[in-house]
Amino acid sequence: MSEDAPQPRRRREPLWLKLGAPLVIGVLALAAWEALIYFKEIPWYILPGPIKITETLIRDWHMLWPSLLATLRVTALALLVAVVGGFSLAVLFASARWIELSLFPYAVILQVTPIVAIAPLIIIYVDNLTIALLICAWIVAFFPILSNTTIGLNSADHNLLDLMRLYGAKRRQVLWFIRIPGALPFFLGGLRISGGLALIGAIVAEFVAGGAGAGSGLAFRILEASYRLEIPRMYAALFLISATGIVIFLAFTVLTNLLLGRWHESAIRREG
Repeated sequence: MSEDAPQPRRRREPLWLKLGAPLVIGVLALAAWEALIYFKEIPWYILPGPIKITETLIRDWHMLWPSLLATLRVTALALLVAVVGGFSLAVLFASARWIELSLFPYAVILQVTPIVAIAPLIIIYVDNLTIALLICAWIVAFFPILSNTTIGLNSADHNLLDLMRLYGAKRRQVLWFIRIPGALPFFLGGLRISGGLALIGAIVAEFVAGGAGAGSGLAFRILEASYRLEIPRMYAALFLISATGIVIFLAFTVLTNLLLGRWHESAIRREG
């Protein structure tokens, strides 16, 4: 086949298949769960079924909704701080190699330190509970944005960089027109990861704070329900946490598709 011959385009999956297949599998799994409980006659206080969990979710919505808002507030603030700090520090790393070599190892240390181990210390030393939860969630969400963005900024096309230098472009112009557009897919990939990690960090911090007798988030509701053996409420709160994580991931996936559009190679290959 000649090199100039047009390459066959991949067939795009229909939208109903992308959305319908996971939905059908989920419905079948829930139906099997409910059927297992019905035929095995498992008591709801041992293992509640989807119907019982839904009833509990509706009945206790007045207390679960404020807890969901509290968890979302911490997650959103932590992610915002992680995005601003991680992107700014990545730009600083890309502009000066010695700064990256000096500070990046400490970012790695911060990432590999288990948040479960240091969350109690943070809550002890920080008087404001909201700020303590924010710090815990930020620690978890910070590194993926910093690491991915740094890799993206350093992966700019050297031919384009040489061309910009040939025309006497300033460092600011190179950063704005070459490095940042090239790093955008890396940044968005890190953002999708950090969105879920910020939620995990907030939940872990709330568990620690709830164990200390303080808190109002969904993790606190799970602890409260476990102390009272209200198993359906535990499952209802867990469902809200999982649904929140899915919504965050889908939202950033849509944002990635909107920003990349058809100009980036990854979007072109995916749509081809």
